[in-house]
Amino acid sequence: MKHFFKVFFTSLLCFTLVIAGGLFLYSEVMQKGSAEATDIFNMITGNNKRINVLLLGLEHERSDTIMVASYNTKTKTADIISIPRDTYVDRDGFVNSANNKINSVYTAEGLEGLKEVIRKMTGITVDKYVTIDYDGVRAAVDAVGGVEVDVPFHMRYTDPYSDPPLDIDIAEGRQIIKGDQAMEFLRFRKTNYRGYTGYAEGDLGRIEAQQQFVKSAIKKALSLKLPKVISEVYPYIDTDFSLSESTSAALSSVGMSSEDINFHVLPGTTQTKNNLSFFISNYDETKALVDSIYDDTKKTEEKAQEN
Repeated sequence: MKHFFKVFFTSLLCFTLVIAGGLFLYSEVMQKGSAEATDIFNMITGNNKRINVLLLGLEHERSDTIMVASYNTKTKTADIISIPRDTYVDRDGFVNSANNKINSVYTAEGLEGLKEVIRKMTGITVDKYVTIDYDGVRAAVDAVGGVEVDVPFHMRYTDPYSDPPLDIDIAEGRQIIKGDQAMEFLRFRKTNYRGYTGYAEGDLGRIEAQQQFVKSAIKKALSLKLPKVISEVYPYIDTDFSLSESTSAALSSVGMSSEDINFHVLPGTTQTKNNLSFFISNYDETKALVDSIYDDTKKTEEKAQEN
């Protein structure tokens, strides 16, 4: 099923499954006393205060959604950078072809190859990864009971050749969407019906809508009993987080809210090359963005002012 694996699933999982995955252990530790809990937490985390996670939504063998989440365990803030799947990357043997799009790197070079491309592009070294497939999408949406969104226009699109056939018909306005309809909302970019419209900026417009969806979903997930959400989604996840690392992240995330999560899009512009649409990243603006994310002194001061 094409293009179903969008921003929501990986983000939600990062901040419910991965970060909150050890909450049941956290509750047991806290019952033993705060001093002992602190000792265990320090033993697990060591001196590391920031973790960078590669978040992938997979469409068969291709990475349809690519994000990097950088989480600061001290300030309890997170920044998520969405990387458009059409982002141009240099690859040996290819020039201005579909194989120069970043969503093809995972298929050809695996996780390590994609991590290296992201490091060169952003300067961020990935520590861990989380991936999810289509079945996990449905489980995640159903586990939170649907998500409230403000649909910007009547979304109308059909594709009888999709597997299964696709028929998107979502009315404009604020509403709670669930299951396959949520997937259709996240998938939609343009219409093939006369009299209807799509995102003026194509994939960039869709990313903006997805990020608003993510924030609403995370806020709702954090208000629920996370173990239920986790148990529903966990079977569909692939990650290299160990149990102790998940526990560490859970311990550090206590007190975190959806307002502590900042969303970004990789800076750049769209260009057409060889009749193909590419997103060309801007190195200087990307460096400035990453530098601002890593400015922990500023984040600590802002957090103190809020409290």
